[in-house]
Amino acid sequence: MATMNRFKSGLRTGAEKVARLGAGAQIDELRDRVTVLEEEVQEARQVNLRLAELVDVVQELLLPVAQRDEAKVAEAVERFEKYSKGL
Repeated sequence: MATMNRFKSGLRTGAEKVARLGAGAQIDELRDRVTVLEEEVQEARQVNLRLAELVDVVQELLLPVAQRDEAKVAEAVERFEKYSKGL
């Protein structure tokens, strides 16, 4: 009887270890996936910033010539070029 209890206890302990190992592998996979997603989010942020700068340039260029501030246009183009080179 005592041998059977030890055997059952050993099986439970072994099953728990296997379950923990499986969970550990899943946790590692999830950590890797989070890393990839964080990199993708950062890339999306950079693209969105570049798009915002481009919208600023286009907005300044679409203003009628009489209302256009050439200094603002030059500044907007410069910002866009700066961010474009950074990507």
